[in-house]
Amino acid sequence: MNTHILLIDDDPVQRRLLKHAVERAGHVPHVAENGRQGLESLSRHGDKIGVIILDLMMPEMNGIAFLNALRDQGIEIPVIVQTGQGGIETVVMAMRAGAFDFVVKPVSPERISSAITNALKVDRNSSARAPAKARSGTIRFGDIVAVSPSMARVMELAKRAAQSDIPVVLEGESGVGKEMVARAIQSGSDRATKPFITVNCGAIPQNLVESILFGHEKGAFTGATEKHAGKFVEADGGTLFLDEIGELPLEVQVKLLRAIQHGEIETIGARRPLKVDVRLISATNKDLIAAVKSGEFREDLYYRLNVFPITIPALRRRREDIPVLARTFVERFAASQKLDYLPELTPPAMALLTAFDWPGNIRQLENTIFRAVVLAQGDQLNIDDFTQIAAQIPGYMTDDGESIFSGNRDVMAAPSLSITDMPGVYPDFAKPGSPGEVQVAPKQATQGYATHIVADGMIAGLGRDGGVRNIAAVEEELIRFALRYYRGQMSEVARRLGIGRSTLYRKLKDYGIDPDEPLKQVSLEESEI
Repeated sequence: MNTHILLIDDDPVQRRLLKHAVERAGHVPHVAENGRQGLESLSRHGDKIGVIILDLMMPEMNGIAFLNALRDQGIEIPVIVQTGQGGIETVVMAMRAGAFDFVVKPVSPERISSAITNALKVDRNSSARAPAKARSGTIRFGDIVAVSPSMARVMELAKRAAQSDIPVVLEGESGVGKEMVARAIQSGSDRATKPFITVNCGAIPQNLVESILFGHEKGAFTGATEKHAGKFVEADGGTLFLDEIGELPLEVQVKLLRAIQHGEIETIGARRPLKVDVRLISATNKDLIAAVKSGEFREDLYYRLNVFPITIPALRRRREDIPVLARTFVERFAASQKLDYLPELTPPAMALLTAFDWPGNIRQLENTIFRAVVLAQGDQLNIDDFTQIAAQIPGYMTDDGESIFSGNRDVMAAPSLSITDMPGVYPDFAKPGSPGEVQVAPKQATQGYATHIVADGMIAGLGRDGGVRNIAAVEEELIRFALRYYRGQMSEVARRLGIGRSTLYRKLKDYGIDPDEPLKQVSLEESEI
């Protein structure tokens, strides 16, 4: 059945692209140039509209004002907001106002289609929903929940890797889902019905690593009372997943190199090598190049393993995935707890989850949702169910410990948080005198992203000593400001600064600037030059 989709965007080119994407997905588009026209369209076709795709920066009535109008009128149609340069605080405001999901411009037709599909799965008029089915043991590419462009690229590379036995190295922080991707590669390959054996190289005592990987004969050493086959033999014909490969001792790296080169292993105490047929997938959260330079990892082994590297981005770098991951975990844990209803994540709760940086990545988000579902007192998960997360975000908790996103309190009116005090862009719709203006306390010139940045994003020419600052100091601060302003979008930063991306990366290294800086709250002391 075709779904009617309302598209609200003041850019005619963007409207045309969205209209084409919606039609391509088999839905019926309705278009409006701003929020006011969108409300008029809803008054005429509201009974037909299933999903709204909303731009945030528009004349007459911007996206936030439109979302507030929907809430005031009691309209519960899922809204997908589009954000460009607005930064994470813009997304948080939209989620707080009731947005279901968000996409980052430029958005592909596939991403729009995926967002619409996810929105249509939610029946907001139903108080009781059937619990989700439990996961099966096998993980396929379709089981990996991801909608962001960066993860789409990861999935594309992983599917290509699955078509051959090429050695793969999965790089990424702890908790980003490296093992899930490895299992999906196995499931998508010709070895899908064969064993998938995992080894955490960092969790094995060094004196047992060789025995566990390659096995030993009975009596090969003191305590070897029985023969042990080893993980390579267990994985014969299938896939061996070596997690935390960077923790492997140097003496074991030599034998691993031989196993890769010749397809045979040397069992401890055995008289002759043993042939094995194993597809190797490795994972690491370390910088293996740095480990090679420091002598902690063999260079020849590195080049044997790193034939097909796939980098999985941290969750803070793909915030588009947070809403869909959160809802998926709620469904999963509601089913595992045998609840006869599906708890709903309220807009304030979803805004909080989206704003958090998740240093533990997907694993931390999963555990957080699990705890909330287990302790939930009703059919909704609100901000009060995630107080441990809220307490870690500056501005989300008032001095008395109360969440500023609780109840009906307005996020923008809270005394401990102002949009101008949040890292990133000062959104157009929040500027005094603009449509949808919000009242915020004036910002002091001494506050901001760095010590010498003053009002309106200007950079001071004089230092604390009263003298003119040197060019390097100003350049460094300008780069830091650009990173924050464009939320770490390297191509845009380089273009706006008038330099090439390679030059930008070199300057980041020269000045010791962390590319994740726009996602962190830098203190005045840390940013002092």
